[in-house]
Amino acid sequence: MKRICIVFFSLMYTIAYGQHLADPQTLENPKSNSFILLGDPQSYTKYDINQPILELTTAWIAHNLNALNIKGVLCTGDLVEQNDNISMNRKMTNQTSREMWESSSRSFKRLDNKVPYIVSLGNHDYGYTKSENGNTHFPTYFPFERNSTWRDHLVANFPNREQRATIENAAFEFKLDNWDPILVVTTEFHPRDEVLEWCRSLTDNPTYSKHKVIFMTHAYLTNGPKAKHLDHHPYKIHPGNNGQQVWEKLVSKSNNIQLVICGHTADGNGKFEDNVSYRIDRNENGQQVHQMMFNVQTLGGGWEGNGGDGWLRILEFFPDGKTIGIRTYSPLFGISPSTKHLSERKEAYDKFKFELK
Repeated sequence: MKRICIVFFSLMYTIAYGQHLADPQTLENPKSNSFILLGDPQSYTKYDINQPILELTTAWIAHNLNALNIKGVLCTGDLVEQNDNISMNRKMTNQTSREMWESSSRSFKRLDNKVPYIVSLGNHDYGYTKSENGNTHFPTYFPFERNSTWRDHLVANFPNREQRATIENAAFEFKLDNWDPILVVTTEFHPRDEVLEWCRSLTDNPTYSKHKVIFMTHAYLTNGPKAKHLDHHPYKIHPGNNGQQVWEKLVSKSNNIQLVICGHTADGNGKFEDNVSYRIDRNENGQQVHQMMFNVQTLGGGWEGNGGDGWLRILEFFPDGKTIGIRTYSPLFGISPSTKHLSERKEAYDKFKFELK
Protein backbone atom coordinates (compact mmCIF):
# COMPACT_ATOMS: atom_id res chain seq x y z
CA MET A 1 0.00 0.00 0.00
CA LYS A 2 2.84 2.38 0.90
CA ARG A 3 4.50 1.73 -2.47
CA ILE A 4 1.21 2.42 -4.28
CA CYS A 5 0.88 5.76 -2.49
CA ILE A 6 4.44 6.75 -3.42
CA VAL A 7 3.80 5.91 -7.08
CA PHE A 8 0.50 7.82 -6.99
CA PHE A 9 1.96 10.99 -5.50
CA SER A 10 4.95 10.80 -7.86
CA LEU A 11 2.56 10.62 -10.78
CA MET A 12 0.51 13.54 -9.45
CA TYR A 13 3.69 15.61 -9.00
CA THR A 14 4.66 14.90 -12.62
CA ILE A 15 1.21 15.88 -13.87
CA ALA A 16 1.19 19.06 -11.79
CA TYR A 17 4.69 20.29 -12.51
CA GLY A 18 5.75 18.52 -15.70
CA GLN A 19 9.27 17.97 -16.96
CA HIS A 20 12.03 20.10 -15.49
CA LEU A 21 13.33 22.37 -18.25
CA ALA A 22 16.94 23.48 -18.46
CA ASP A 23 15.84 27.00 -19.39
CA PRO A 24 12.27 27.64 -18.19
CA GLN A 25 10.74 30.81 -19.62
CA THR A 26 8.45 33.23 -17.83
CA LEU A 27 6.68 36.42 -18.78
CA GLU A 28 8.03 39.74 -17.55
CA ASN A 29 4.63 40.42 -16.04
CA PRO A 30 2.78 37.30 -14.82
CA LYS A 31 -0.55 38.95 -15.72
CA SER A 32 0.47 39.29 -19.38
CA ASN A 33 -0.69 37.09 -22.25
CA SER A 34 1.44 36.02 -25.18
CA PHE A 35 1.48 34.91 -28.79
CA ILE A 36 4.30 32.86 -30.30
CA LEU A 37 5.66 33.80 -33.72
CA LEU A 38 7.27 31.18 -35.98
CA GLY A 39 9.31 32.19 -39.03
CA ASP A 40 9.17 30.34 -42.36
CA PRO A 41 9.52 26.58 -41.55
CA GLN A 42 10.37 25.37 -45.09
CA SER A 43 14.02 24.60 -44.38
CA TYR A 44 13.01 22.39 -41.47
CA THR A 45 10.57 20.32 -43.51
CA LYS A 46 12.70 19.93 -46.67
CA TYR A 47 15.28 17.68 -44.96
CA ASP A 48 14.31 14.69 -42.85
CA ILE A 49 17.17 15.38 -40.44
CA ASN A 50 15.83 18.92 -39.78
CA GLN A 51 12.19 17.99 -39.24
CA PRO A 52 12.55 17.18 -35.51
CA ILE A 53 13.59 20.80 -34.87
CA LEU A 54 10.20 22.06 -36.00
CA GLU A 55 8.53 19.39 -33.89
CA LEU A 56 10.63 20.54 -30.94
CA THR A 57 9.41 24.12 -31.32
CA THR A 58 5.73 23.16 -31.44
CA ALA A 59 6.22 20.71 -28.55
CA TRP A 60 7.85 23.53 -26.57
CA ILE A 61 4.87 25.78 -27.32
CA ALA A 62 2.41 23.11 -26.17
CA HIS A 63 4.46 22.60 -23.00
CA ASN A 64 4.43 26.33 -22.20
CA LEU A 65 0.79 27.15 -22.92
CA ASN A 66 0.08 27.83 -19.25
CA ALA A 67 3.48 29.13 -18.16
CA LEU A 68 3.45 31.83 -20.86
CA ASN A 69 -0.33 32.32 -21.05
CA ILE A 70 -0.14 31.57 -24.78
CA LYS A 71 -3.33 32.60 -26.58
CA GLY A 72 -2.27 31.89 -30.16
CA VAL A 73 0.55 30.94 -32.52
CA LEU A 74 1.41 32.96 -35.63
CA CYS A 75 3.41 31.56 -38.55
CA THR A 76 4.74 33.55 -41.51
CA GLY A 77 4.25 30.70 -44.02
CA ASP A 78 6.27 28.60 -46.44
CA LEU A 79 5.34 25.43 -44.59
CA VAL A 80 7.09 23.45 -47.34
CA GLU A 81 9.88 24.05 -49.83
CA GLN A 82 7.82 22.74 -52.75
CA ASN A 83 4.05 22.33 -52.82
CA ASP A 84 3.70 19.60 -55.44
CA ASN A 85 6.90 17.95 -56.61
CA ILE A 86 8.45 14.46 -56.57
CA SER A 87 11.61 15.32 -58.57
CA MET A 88 13.98 16.14 -55.73
CA ASN A 89 16.93 18.45 -56.27
CA ARG A 90 19.37 16.68 -53.95
CA LYS A 91 21.38 19.87 -53.49
CA MET A 92 18.46 21.54 -51.71
CA THR A 93 16.09 18.85 -50.40
CA ASN A 94 15.76 15.12 -49.80
CA GLN A 95 11.99 15.11 -49.25
CA THR A 96 9.12 14.96 -51.71
CA SER A 97 6.34 17.51 -51.36
CA ARG A 98 4.08 14.93 -49.74
CA GLU A 99 6.76 14.19 -47.14
CA MET A 100 7.21 17.92 -46.46
CA TRP A 101 3.48 18.48 -45.99
CA GLU A 102 3.30 15.43 -43.72
CA SER A 103 6.18 16.82 -41.65
CA SER A 104 4.54 20.23 -41.30
CA SER A 105 1.21 18.67 -40.43
CA ARG A 106 2.82 16.37 -37.87
CA SER A 107 4.56 19.29 -36.15
CA PHE A 108 1.43 21.43 -35.86
CA LYS A 109 -0.58 18.45 -34.69
CA ARG A 110 1.01 19.01 -31.28
CA LEU A 111 -1.03 22.22 -31.07
CA ASP A 112 -4.33 20.88 -32.36
CA ASN A 113 -7.24 21.22 -29.92
CA LYS A 114 -4.97 23.16 -27.55
CA VAL A 115 -4.34 26.57 -29.12
CA PRO A 116 -5.24 28.31 -32.40
CA TYR A 117 -2.40 28.71 -34.89
CA ILE A 118 -2.64 31.08 -37.84
CA VAL A 119 -0.52 30.66 -40.98
CA SER A 120 0.09 33.17 -43.78
CA LEU A 121 0.81 30.85 -46.70
CA GLY A 122 3.98 31.60 -48.67
CA ASN A 123 5.13 31.36 -52.27
CA HIS A 124 6.50 27.83 -51.72
CA ASP A 125 3.08 26.63 -50.54
CA TYR A 126 1.57 27.16 -54.02
CA GLY A 127 2.14 25.77 -57.50
CA TYR A 128 4.78 23.11 -58.10
CA THR A 129 7.98 24.47 -56.64
CA LYS A 130 7.20 28.17 -55.99
CA SER A 131 3.89 29.69 -57.02
CA GLU A 132 3.65 28.84 -60.70
CA ASN A 133 -0.11 28.83 -60.06
CA GLY A 134 -2.63 29.11 -57.21
CA ASN A 135 -2.93 25.42 -56.36
CA THR A 136 -2.03 24.37 -52.81
CA HIS A 137 -2.25 21.23 -50.69
CA PHE A 138 -2.73 23.29 -47.53
CA PRO A 139 -6.51 22.66 -47.27
CA THR A 140 -5.91 18.92 -47.51
CA TYR A 141 -3.43 18.80 -44.66
CA PHE A 142 -4.94 21.64 -42.61
CA PRO A 143 -8.73 21.38 -42.87
CA PHE A 144 -10.65 23.64 -40.53
CA GLU A 145 -12.02 20.67 -38.60
CA ARG A 146 -8.59 19.42 -37.44
CA ASN A 147 -8.18 22.04 -34.69
CA SER A 148 -11.22 22.57 -32.49
CA THR A 149 -9.86 25.84 -31.06
CA TRP A 150 -10.32 27.55 -34.43
CA ARG A 151 -14.08 27.28 -33.91
CA ASP A 152 -13.85 29.63 -30.92
CA HIS A 153 -11.90 32.33 -32.75
CA LEU A 154 -12.64 32.30 -36.50
CA VAL A 155 -15.03 35.15 -37.34
CA ALA A 156 -14.66 35.45 -41.14
CA ASN A 157 -12.95 33.91 -44.16
CA PHE A 158 -12.68 34.51 -47.90
CA PRO A 159 -12.31 31.87 -50.69
CA ASN A 160 -8.79 30.98 -51.80
CA ARG A 161 -7.52 31.08 -55.41
CA GLU A 162 -9.20 27.74 -56.10
CA GLN A 163 -12.48 29.18 -54.77
CA ARG A 164 -12.35 26.86 -51.77
CA ALA A 165 -13.39 27.76 -48.23
CA THR A 166 -10.11 27.57 -46.30
CA ILE A 167 -8.29 29.53 -43.58
CA GLU A 168 -5.81 31.04 -46.06
CA ASN A 169 -7.76 34.29 -46.00
CA ALA A 170 -9.26 34.42 -42.54
CA ALA A 171 -9.86 36.56 -39.47
CA PHE A 172 -9.58 35.39 -35.87
CA GLU A 173 -10.77 37.28 -32.80
CA PHE A 174 -8.98 37.18 -29.44
CA LYS A 175 -10.00 38.74 -26.14
CA LEU A 176 -7.20 39.42 -23.67
CA ASP A 177 -7.52 40.85 -20.19
CA ASN A 178 -7.36 44.68 -20.18
CA TRP A 179 -7.02 44.85 -23.98
CA ASP A 180 -9.43 45.99 -26.63
CA PRO A 181 -10.43 42.93 -28.67
CA ILE A 182 -7.72 41.82 -31.09
CA LEU A 183 -8.44 40.77 -34.65
CA VAL A 184 -5.75 38.78 -36.47
CA VAL A 185 -6.29 38.85 -40.24
CA THR A 186 -4.19 36.63 -42.48
CA THR A 187 -4.03 36.40 -46.29
CA GLU A 188 -2.79 34.22 -49.10
CA PHE A 189 0.59 34.87 -50.70
CA HIS A 190 0.55 37.88 -53.08
CA PRO A 191 -3.07 38.67 -52.13
CA ARG A 192 -5.54 39.51 -54.88
CA ASP A 193 -7.39 42.83 -54.97
CA GLU A 194 -10.60 41.16 -53.85
CA VAL A 195 -8.80 39.76 -50.81
CA LEU A 196 -7.53 43.21 -49.83
CA GLU A 197 -11.02 44.62 -50.37
CA TRP A 198 -12.42 41.90 -48.12
CA CYS A 199 -9.84 42.80 -45.46
CA ARG A 200 -10.73 46.47 -45.71
CA SER A 201 -14.47 45.80 -45.45
CA LEU A 202 -13.79 43.64 -42.41
CA THR A 203 -11.58 46.08 -40.51
CA ASP A 204 -13.96 48.97 -41.32
CA ASN A 205 -17.01 46.99 -40.25
CA PRO A 206 -18.58 48.55 -37.12
CA THR A 207 -18.29 45.15 -35.43
CA TYR A 208 -14.50 45.31 -35.60
CA SER A 209 -13.75 49.01 -36.06
CA LYS A 210 -12.69 49.34 -32.41
CA HIS A 211 -10.51 46.22 -32.49
CA LYS A 212 -6.74 46.34 -32.57
CA VAL A 213 -5.90 44.59 -35.84
CA ILE A 214 -2.81 42.49 -36.52
CA PHE A 215 -2.46 41.95 -40.25
CA MET A 216 -0.37 39.02 -41.51
CA THR A 217 0.82 38.24 -45.00
CA HIS A 218 3.85 36.28 -46.18
CA ALA A 219 5.71 38.82 -48.34
CA TYR A 220 5.60 42.46 -47.32
CA LEU A 221 8.95 43.87 -46.07
CA THR A 222 12.53 43.47 -47.21
CA ASN A 223 15.10 42.22 -44.72
CA GLY A 224 17.77 44.07 -42.78
CA PRO A 225 17.98 47.34 -40.84
CA LYS A 226 16.87 49.46 -43.83
CA ALA A 227 13.66 47.58 -44.50
CA LYS A 228 11.41 48.71 -47.34
CA HIS A 229 8.05 47.57 -48.59
CA LEU A 230 8.54 44.91 -51.25
CA ASP A 231 7.98 46.49 -54.65
CA HIS A 232 8.60 43.54 -56.97
CA HIS A 233 7.15 40.09 -57.47
CA PRO A 234 9.16 37.56 -59.49
CA TYR A 235 6.62 34.72 -59.32
CA LYS A 236 4.13 33.64 -61.98
CA ILE A 237 1.13 33.53 -59.68
CA HIS A 238 -1.33 36.29 -60.57
CA PRO A 239 -3.20 38.47 -60.07
CA GLY A 240 -1.92 39.85 -56.80
CA ASN A 241 -0.19 42.61 -54.86
CA ASN A 242 3.35 43.06 -53.59
CA GLY A 243 4.27 44.65 -50.27
CA GLN A 244 4.19 48.23 -51.50
CA GLN A 245 0.76 47.70 -53.05
CA VAL A 246 -0.56 46.04 -49.88
CA TRP A 247 0.57 49.11 -47.94
CA GLU A 248 -1.02 51.52 -50.42
CA LYS A 249 -4.31 49.67 -50.95
CA LEU A 250 -4.98 48.34 -47.45
CA VAL A 251 -2.67 49.07 -44.53
CA SER A 252 -2.23 52.82 -45.03
CA LYS A 253 -5.99 53.29 -45.48
CA SER A 254 -7.17 51.26 -42.48
CA ASN A 255 -7.78 52.99 -39.17
CA ASN A 256 -7.14 50.01 -36.93
CA ILE A 257 -4.36 47.93 -38.51
CA GLN A 258 -1.66 48.67 -35.97
CA LEU A 259 0.75 45.78 -36.49
CA VAL A 260 1.82 43.96 -39.67
CA ILE A 261 3.75 40.68 -39.49
CA CYS A 262 5.44 38.96 -42.43
CA GLY A 263 8.25 36.59 -43.39
CA HIS A 264 9.61 35.62 -46.82
CA THR A 265 12.79 37.69 -47.19
CA ALA A 266 16.00 36.52 -45.57
CA ASP A 267 19.75 36.57 -46.14
CA GLY A 268 21.97 33.51 -46.09
CA ASN A 269 24.98 35.36 -44.67
CA GLY A 270 24.44 34.10 -41.11
CA LYS A 271 23.93 37.58 -39.64
CA PHE A 272 20.82 37.66 -37.53
CA GLU A 273 20.11 41.32 -38.28
CA ASP A 274 19.80 40.47 -42.00
CA ASN A 275 17.11 37.88 -41.31
CA VAL A 276 14.71 40.21 -39.51
CA SER A 277 13.43 43.76 -39.96
CA TYR A 278 11.17 46.33 -38.33
CA ARG A 279 9.85 49.73 -39.33
CA ILE A 280 7.17 52.21 -38.35
CA ASP A 281 5.09 54.23 -40.82
CA ARG A 282 2.09 56.48 -40.37
CA ASN A 283 -1.15 55.65 -42.12
CA GLU A 284 -3.32 58.23 -43.89
CA ASN A 285 -4.80 59.30 -40.55
CA GLY A 286 -1.37 59.87 -39.04
CA GLN A 287 -1.48 56.79 -36.80
CA GLN A 288 1.61 54.66 -36.31
CA VAL A 289 1.73 51.23 -37.93
CA HIS A 290 4.36 48.83 -36.60
CA GLN A 291 5.67 46.37 -39.20
CA MET A 292 7.86 43.36 -38.47
CA MET A 293 9.53 40.75 -40.66
CA PHE A 294 10.75 37.53 -39.00
CA ASN A 295 12.28 34.70 -41.04
CA VAL A 296 15.33 32.88 -39.72
CA GLN A 297 15.45 29.90 -42.10
CA THR A 298 19.03 30.63 -43.20
CA LEU A 299 20.41 30.73 -39.67
CA GLY A 300 21.89 27.47 -38.50
CA GLY A 301 24.08 27.01 -41.57
CA GLY A 302 22.66 28.98 -44.50
CA TRP A 303 20.04 27.92 -47.03
CA GLU A 304 20.97 24.25 -46.69
CA GLY A 305 21.62 24.35 -42.94
CA ASN A 306 19.46 23.06 -40.11
CA GLY A 307 16.49 25.28 -40.92
CA GLY A 308 16.81 28.10 -38.40
CA ASP A 309 18.25 26.90 -35.05
CA GLY A 310 14.74 26.75 -33.58
CA TRP A 311 14.44 30.52 -33.24
CA LEU A 312 10.98 31.91 -32.51
CA ARG A 313 9.57 35.07 -30.99
CA ILE A 314 7.56 35.51 -27.81
CA LEU A 315 5.14 38.43 -28.16
CA GLU A 316 4.16 39.50 -24.64
CA PHE A 317 0.95 41.51 -24.40
CA PHE A 318 1.29 43.47 -21.17
CA PRO A 319 -1.75 44.09 -18.93
CA ASP A 320 -1.64 47.86 -19.61
CA GLY A 321 -3.58 47.10 -22.79
CA LYS A 322 -1.11 48.76 -25.16
CA THR A 323 2.45 47.44 -24.76
CA ILE A 324 3.86 44.49 -26.69
CA GLY A 325 7.26 43.09 -25.77
CA ILE A 326 9.31 41.12 -28.30
CA ARG A 327 11.79 38.42 -27.25
CA THR A 328 13.71 36.11 -29.58
CA TYR A 329 14.25 32.64 -28.14
CA SER A 330 15.35 29.16 -29.23
CA PRO A 331 14.02 26.01 -27.52
CA LEU A 332 16.73 24.10 -29.41
CA PHE A 333 19.42 25.84 -27.39
CA GLY A 334 17.28 26.19 -24.27
CA ILE A 335 16.61 22.48 -23.91
CA SER A 336 20.15 21.70 -22.71
CA PRO A 337 22.13 23.10 -19.74
CA SER A 338 25.17 23.09 -22.05
CA THR A 339 23.64 25.53 -24.55
CA LYS A 340 20.96 27.45 -22.65
CA HIS A 341 23.26 30.48 -22.42
CA LEU A 342 22.77 30.81 -26.20
CA SER A 343 18.98 30.52 -26.13
CA GLU A 344 17.98 34.18 -26.01
CA ARG A 345 18.99 36.98 -28.36
CA LYS A 346 19.88 40.27 -26.65
CA GLU A 347 20.48 42.72 -29.49
CA ALA A 348 18.16 45.73 -29.87
CA TYR A 349 16.53 44.22 -32.97
CA ASP A 350 15.87 40.96 -31.09
CA LYS A 351 14.42 42.30 -27.86
CA PHE A 352 12.29 45.45 -27.78
CA LYS A 353 8.91 46.92 -26.91
CA PHE A 354 6.38 49.09 -28.66
CA GLU A 355 2.91 50.45 -27.95
CA LEU A 356 -0.32 50.16 -29.85
CA LYS A 357 -2.77 53.04 -29.58
